Amino acid sequence: MKNKTIVNISFFLVICVVTVLSLIGVGQAKTPGERISGSLKIIKEMTEQEDAESMASVLKGAKGVAIFPSVVKAGFILGGKYGEGLVLRRNSSTGKWYGPSFVNIVGASWGLQIGAQSIALVLVVNNERGMEAFTSGSDIKLGGDVAVVAGPVGRRGEAATDIHLKASMYSYSMSKGLFAGMSLEGAGLNVDENANQVYWGAIMSPKAALDKSATDKRIKSLIRGINNLIAKAD
Repeated sequence: MKNKTIVNISFFLVICVVTVLSLIGVGQAKTPGERISGSLKIIKEMTEQEDAESMASVLKGAKGVAIFPSVVKAGFILGGKYGEGLVLRRNSSTGKWYGPSFVNIVGASWGLQIGAQSIALVLVVNNERGMEAFTSGSDIKLGGDVAVVAGPVGRRGEAATDIHLKASMYSYSMSKGLFAGMSLEGAGLNVDENANQVYWGAIMSPKAALDKSATDKRIKSLIRGINNLIAKAD
């Protein structure tokens, strides 16, 4: 009887995992071009938000930014999240951008949860420690290997103190027109080597990709969009 119960529980967990992965859509494999156009779309949406000034103020001094146009959060007892995106490095002194390198975000959770939703996610990288999460080439756990907190929103004056706390990364999300910070404790980042190779036309480490000037015509519109968002801080 005991063995039968264990088998039933194991089978149930397998079903849960399969369901979650199906909802999340692992293997959606967006092309580099699709990720760039999706990133531009969400940056434009964030720029249009009335309370985007705090995010713009954080971006103005940032070392880089990671953008995930669609992070799918799904759950049926066992939950998870998955999204495909890109990262750009920035020289905070000159404002010059480098990259992109392509990355994925994954995470799992356990508890009372059911359903699925898609959100857009932007990680503003505030310091060199945060950039190392994207240049090391290793899988990184957010909240463990590198600190990430929900980014300040609202009026610029209200966020000024928080901006200078300089967590390694600030997270911002958009879901159904709502703009807010987002908790990512326990999620992981990993390099998408295939997407990097497709974009650059050769095997490219994330560090090498993020040392290349972001002047290619394929990325220029996104750079312009991010700079337009930064301009809201002035």
